[in-house]
Amino acid sequence: MSFLEKTKRFAFLSIGYTLVTNTSSMDPLERLTALFEKFPGIGPRQANRFVQFLLRSSPSLRRELVSALQGLNSGVQQCTQCMRFQAGKDSLCTICRNPHRNNRVVTIVATDTDLAALERSGSYNGYYFVLGGLVTLAGDKNPSLHTQQFLDSLSSRTNQGLEEIILAFPANPEGDATAGFIREMLSHSNDQLLKITSLGRGLSTGSELEYADPDTIRSALESRK
Repeated sequence: MSFLEKTKRFAFLSIGYTLVTNTSSMDPLERLTALFEKFPGIGPRQANRFVQFLLRSSPSLRRELVSALQGLNSGVQQCTQCMRFQAGKDSLCTICRNPHRNNRVVTIVATDTDLAALERSGSYNGYYFVLGGLVTLAGDKNPSLHTQQFLDSLSSRTNQGLEEIILAFPANPEGDATAGFIREMLSHSNDQLLKITSLGRGLSTGSELEYADPDTIRSALESRK
C-alpha cells in the first residue's frame, strides 16, 4: 500500500471514528463530557472535570441538577417585548413591566448576560432589547437574531416616547460588525429619525461587556456617541 493510500485510509478511519463518537452510541460518561464541551469556553479537560465532580457528588445533587435542567423547559420563557429569558408565566419580564423605567431610551445588547452587566452597573434606567447574538465577520447575518422582532416593536416604542437607541455590543470586530448591521437596518425603517448611539470606548478593545466592571460600563454609557 502506497503512502498516499495509507494516508487516505487513515483519514477515512479518523472521520469514521469522529462520526461514531458524535452519535448517541456513546456511553453516559462520554456523552455528558461531549455535552459539557458545547458550553462556551469549555474544553475537553474542563468538561471532564465537571463529569468527575458529578460522579463524586451525592445522588441528591445530581437529582437536583436534573430537576433544574428540566425546569428550563417548563418554567422559563422569553419576554415578548425584550426577548430576555425569564422565569415565570408572565409574557413580560420585570424590567419591561416596570413603569418607572425611562421609556425615552432602549439599549440593544447581544445576550442576557450583557443586559445583566448593564443592570449591575446601576447607571442605566431605560429599557432593553436582547438581540440574541452577534453578526459574524464572515458576513453571516445570523437568522436567529431577533432583528425583525425589534423592528416590529419600534412603532409602539416611539408612540411611548422612544428617542434614542443605544447599541451596546462588545468592543471587538464582531460587535462592531453587528453595530454596523443594526445601523444599516434602522436607516431603512427609522422614519422617526431616532438618535442611534454606541457605547463609548470606556471599554477597551476586545473586551466583553459581561466582564466589565460597573465603573467601566458607566464611563462607556456616559461617553456614548
